[in-house]
Amino acid sequence: MLRRLIRVYSLLISPFLGRNCRHLPTCSAYADEAIRRHGNWPGLWLSLARFLRCGPFGTSGYDPVPEELPARALWYMPWRYGHWTGRHIDPDTRLD
Repeated sequence: MLRRLIRVYSLLISPFLGRNCRHLPTCSAYADEAIRRHGNWPGLWLSLARFLRCGPFGTSGYDPVPEELPARALWYMPWRYGHWTGRHIDPDTRLD
């Protein structure tokens, strides 16, 4: 269900907003892959962390979905799923 909503956004809304994403992959592609790879609950929190990093003073560059979830992440502490800062992004791939 969540992946369908992301797909609808990507096909119907995103083209009118233009391609302004500061990261690769785009935020919608990141969210789709995070949910596909890790499930709805962790994928939603990973996507939220990514979306919040994508502001004017946020991070940029190549930021793929993590292969594995952090060991310290638990379903009842979902904020531990995401990277809330850009320290994990390789400085050579940054766009700012």
